[in-house]
Amino acid sequence: MATTFEVLAEPRRRDILDLLRTGERAVGDLVEALPLSQPTVSKHLKVLREAGLVEVRQDAQRRWYRLRPEPLAEIEQWLRPYRRMWEQHLDALEHHLDQTREQT
Repeated sequence: MATTFEVLAEPRRRDILDLLRTGERAVGDLVEALPLSQPTVSKHLKVLREAGLVEVRQDAQRRWYRLRPEPLAEIEQWLRPYRRMWEQHLDALEHHLDQTREQT
């Protein structure tokens, strides 16, 4: 099974997740919103489902997909130290720019 990072490396899968951020969507809605065929969207949804990033609910003939936040929270937790590092660098840059402005 692919890791979460391998699954998210595919831009179209990230596009699907972006669409699901606002809530549950039917496969047909995703197909309409993306420049992809229905079989391609379904293939990507299968990979996302197998990775645990989305879950599906059957309602008559329609399949509804929604995000599963837990795997994304794990990624956020992994990124947290890197975010702090960038914030420190940006804070240092802001401080440097403030000092430069004061000197002119």
